[in-house]
Amino acid sequence: MKRVVVTGMGMINALGHDKESSFKAICEGECGIDMITIFDASAQSAQIAGEVKNFDPESVMDPKEVKKADRFIQLGIKAAQEAMADANFPEGFDKERFGIDAASGIGGLPSIEKNSIILETKGPRRISPFFIPGALVNMLGGFITIDHGLQGPNLSAVTACAAGTHGISEAAKTIMVGGADQMLVVAAESAITGVGIGGFASMKALSTRNDDPKHASRPFDAERDGFVMGEGAAALVLEEYDAAVARGARIYAELIGFGESGDANHITTPSLEGPLRAMKAALKMAGNPKVDYVNAHGTSTPTNDKNETAALKIAFGGKENCPPVSSTKGQTGHCLGAAGGIEAVVSIMAMRDGIIPPTINYVNPDENCDLDIVPNVARKAELNIVMSNSFGFGGTNGVVIFKKI
Repeated sequence: MKRVVVTGMGMINALGHDKESSFKAICEGECGIDMITIFDASAQSAQIAGEVKNFDPESVMDPKEVKKADRFIQLGIKAAQEAMADANFPEGFDKERFGIDAASGIGGLPSIEKNSIILETKGPRRISPFFIPGALVNMLGGFITIDHGLQGPNLSAVTACAAGTHGISEAAKTIMVGGADQMLVVAAESAITGVGIGGFASMKALSTRNDDPKHASRPFDAERDGFVMGEGAAALVLEEYDAAVARGARIYAELIGFGESGDANHITTPSLEGPLRAMKAALKMAGNPKVDYVNAHGTSTPTNDKNETAALKIAFGGKENCPPVSSTKGQTGHCLGAAGGIEAVVSIMAMRDGIIPPTINYVNPDENCDLDIVPNVARKAELNIVMSNSFGFGGTNGVVIFKKI
């Protein structure tokens, strides 16, 4: 199988509009969660989220095109532009051998909500002709391939909160079997809408700590009461190793393992065994290496954090053998389908800079979450191999492992 490396990255989330500023803020323990401003959330039981503030879509798209693309696409375009510039391809690269895997858990929920209201209040003739092409998940890839002229495989991953991670593994498979020399993975989500917040809140999945938004997302803490929704996007350029070396590319990391599994258990409640199988598969593919850091799925929900802790202990052969683990969702919120992409970028940057981002808002220890979770303050460390976990509704799981080169 061909080797796959990462040669470009981009990221936008509630803490910054680029990978460097947002990673710095994550490591400093800043929190991008605040009261919702995108819509009037006063009637909602959950009124907080990790919004991307002050983002102007016209900074990345022609003003005439903005209305044709849902916000998740606009955020994805921003991350993709940063990643492609970061990869620094020469003029005339073979665009027929360059593909994309676009990932989102929900896609154009704001457009769906808006046009549903229009249907009910103004009738079907007033629905926007841009509604369908601007809301489909695969249109994230469609817009971006047009932007960069990419003519290779055009794929999409739509697997809830595991979508970004699955986008990475599916793109890697395409390169490994010779279907492309490069793949751009873009994971994006923007579901902070009335129906999005209301839907998750009705499931009792969201934190309702509205009076204290900065401390609402508290992975592994005993007083966690649900996740806080975030939005954002990340992009990674995956490249066949020999092609990257031949063009003198800067290589951030090599993808040495990935694992995928299904719980076959419950449509929303995560199991222990499903995530464990994905971790074991990724570790086996990577050759069962010594992992130096795990970026946990760590949602701040009672069940996930407990189950993930137990699964990590089994995967690594006991608590004493587990590497340091942290969840960065306290800083960014849970970005759903974009989370895996964002957290893969965070994991690679942690390895690059030799620093483990903290799990913030950890105040009250939970005896069921008793790993070294790097509480509250970042930690300097030599990191050569890192793992990132993502688990989604429907019992869909993804794990990726990267190695420094």
